[in-house]
Amino acid sequence: MRLRRGRTLALSLPRRLVCDVLHFSRNAPSVPMQRRMRLAELVAARNAWPRRLSWCAIFLKGYAQVTAERPELRRAYLRFPWPRLYEHPENVASFAVEREYEGEAGLFFARVNRPERLSLARLDALVRHYKCAPIDAIASYRRALRLTRLPRPVRRSLWWLGLELDGMFRACLFGTLAVSAAASRGAAGLHVLSPLTTTLNYSPFEPDGSIDVRITYDHRVVDGGAVADALVRLEAVLSTSILDELRAGPRDGFASGAPRLVRLAEPVLAESHGGDGLPLKPR
Repeated sequence: MRLRRGRTLALSLPRRLVCDVLHFSRNAPSVPMQRRMRLAELVAARNAWPRRLSWCAIFLKGYAQVTAERPELRRAYLRFPWPRLYEHPENVASFAVEREYEGEAGLFFARVNRPERLSLARLDALVRHYKCAPIDAIASYRRALRLTRLPRPVRRSLWWLGLELDGMFRACLFGTLAVSAAASRGAAGLHVLSPLTTTLNYSPFEPDGSIDVRITYDHRVVDGGAVADALVRLEAVLSTSILDELRAGPRDGFASGAPRLVRLAEPVLAESHGGDGLPLKPR
């Protein structure tokens, strides 16, 4: 049988961005750790809201509370000019967002400062903003696309400098923690690759409210015992302070719909002076 020839496709900008992320992720000797959590009460409290919050916002705030308490989770391994650890004083959270760009689905990475200090309604508004606002209206997306247009040697040199040279620049450009999940698609990654020290992901919920939550961590920075303790603490946070906030019901005009949600996000986004929830000092 004669085989048909396929076609060659140039790498799109979103594909280049993912390739760069994976290129630098391979430098981190990462290990995944998982805990089965029982969160039926949390699921019920979320379902009671007139407009359901995204699980990304809920887990983002819960995990940020844990990392705010545990400095070792805000550390990063830097190799240049000598191997050392850098500890950032506060959280800068990064989360993956799938967006369509020039007819192709691609991943972009949104960031927000100190998510543990925001209400769930405001965090949800930010997540929706990054998912729905025009790509050209989001400063971090525009910068990522500009960087990805550069020739590979140039852009990877810039990536390397951002990740290895200075801890403050690294935290502000890439974040101190990450959340990446495909649970809304009915699946979960088993070992999420990331250049950051810890990345949280989770499975879809079971009917009884149980869920598998994983943290992939850089073993050069933190050991398994600390990550296991962080998962235990995360379950406690979700079952106490996050649950209490959900049970308190919608606030900040959350029930009034999407236009109000966008207005809720505006004060947080304005802090960046660039529309993406991060101070621009180190950028």
